[in-house]
Amino acid sequence: MHISIFDVSIYIKFFISLCALVNPIGMIPIFTTMTAHQSTLERKKTNLVSNFSAFLILLISLFLGDSILNIFGISVNSFRIAGGLLIMGIACSMINGKFTKNKRIKKDEKTTQENISVVPLAMPLIAGPGAISSTIVWSTYYSTWLNLAGCTISIFLFSLVCWLCFRAAPCVVQILGKTGINIITRVMGLLLMALGIEFFSIGIKSIINELLH
Repeated sequence: MHISIFDVSIYIKFFISLCALVNPIGMIPIFTTMTAHQSTLERKKTNLVSNFSAFLILLISLFLGDSILNIFGISVNSFRIAGGLLIMGIACSMINGKFTKNKRIKKDEKTTQENISVVPLAMPLIAGPGAISSTIVWSTYYSTWLNLAGCTISIFLFSLVCWLCFRAAPCVVQILGKTGINIITRVMGLLLMALGIEFFSIGIKSIINELLH
């Protein structure tokens, strides 16, 4: 399918689809919970690294995603199942209250702090199975270089929106306090569990349908 680079509506639809799949505003409590143990500087760095990583992941998916999956013989449905299992594991830690507890590391300890910027923030929470599969499908529809450039701009704007939303996280922390964060941690854990189950079930159903047909 060929479209003109000036057909801006196509890229607006792509941008809106990414925002709908990821819901950056809804991700603010999750980011707040995951970075509650960090200083302001560390939180800003985590925000920048996670969204830049998500941008790169979606960019690779746009240009090479379909080829990479084919090279390794991995289907989008298998990727969706793996992402769902990872999200469910994270959700269990949040529901049990172990997630933030395990993240608190004393400054005088030489233990290397787990980097949450790439996993799980950038992937699979921001650049998750839904966003990646949508990007891959979009690239197959609009495969000319000009169209891919337009989609690249859409991905950049999407990453910018996520970055701006996460910048508001400290305000959320001040308003809610420790008790509020603990409550939101459990609630968001349940929502993440449901999201992971949704990814997992959709992947399983799609694979079963492919086998039956």
